[in-house]
Amino acid sequence: MYIKKILWAVALIGLLVAAYFAYFVYSTMFSPNTAFNNDEAYIYVPTNASYSEVREQLQPLLKDISSFDALAKQKKYTTNIKAGRYAIKKGMNNNDIINSIRSKNLPFNLAFNNQQSLEDLAGRVSIQIEADSVSLVTAMRDPEFLKANNFSNATALGMYLPNSYEFFWNTSAEQFRDRMLTEYKRFWTENRLAKAKALNLTQNDVMTLASIVYEESKQAEEQPRVAGVYINRLRIKMPLQADPTLKYAAYQLPEYQNTIIKRVLNKHKEINSPYNTYMYAGLPPGLVTMPDISAIDAVLNYEKHSYLYFAADAKRLGYHKFAKTLSQHNANAREYHSYLSKQGIYQ
Repeated sequence: MYIKKILWAVALIGLLVAAYFAYFVYSTMFSPNTAFNNDEAYIYVPTNASYSEVREQLQPLLKDISSFDALAKQKKYTTNIKAGRYAIKKGMNNNDIINSIRSKNLPFNLAFNNQQSLEDLAGRVSIQIEADSVSLVTAMRDPEFLKANNFSNATALGMYLPNSYEFFWNTSAEQFRDRMLTEYKRFWTENRLAKAKALNLTQNDVMTLASIVYEESKQAEEQPRVAGVYINRLRIKMPLQADPTLKYAAYQLPEYQNTIIKRVLNKHKEINSPYNTYMYAGLPPGLVTMPDISAIDAVLNYEKHSYLYFAADAKRLGYHKFAKTLSQHNANAREYHSYLSKQGIYQ
């Protein structure tokens, strides 16, 4: 009888241990373990991250980090970490969380609008992906890459078309740059290339002129007419005399840093720069800003007309008055200059 009692006791203890183990396994793997109220939360796992770095992000999101640690070690996640952006949904258990952050790297829409420079673009992109702005600028300005793809430092900005693109968060600087080159080549269809050729302009020429058109007018319906003026000037070898290029030239000088030129003056026309299209004929060396796609297509599909001049319209701000003669243009310009003076804008 004594031996039987011992056996029963051992068996009971075994059952209790097994039950506890089963409960422990169940609670570790299948009990909900999230501590946030939103529908989902995200963690961003850097390239070559350690488990402690992942754990640091997870800890405030989980009720019991210790149970997660135990399962992560058992499932060998601690030694098999993959970079990326991962979602954790409210109510997930440890097993679901590990499966999610191990294999479900989520893409997202990276977006950028018109940027003034590669440095500005790098800053805008770096807050959306893992690559930092320094590595992005380095990749964008890589001399071998630029030479291999027929760009220069002055024209490189034209490779980046403002839009929204699907990316993974752990994209490197080189991967971002190379993807943008792919998008640029996709944009330049045979039809667009044929139109550029008909204008006797290279792709870089088109992008440079589009940047000027975009700075002159943000109105998509007016951009083809503005482009037509510049095409007319190029064809008769008249200087472009584009105010955006004067501003660009000025902003390169120390005295104009951190300033905004609201009114182009004669002193700006005296700046000796290849971007001064009052002083030098033809297109400047490169872009003055990143143009919208509408401005690029406005150049390729410019409006055919006889206008050689345009001035801002004081009665319809954002638009312009166009003229075929210098005398009519001067009258239009005086009207706008008078408006600026009444607004107290003198520089």
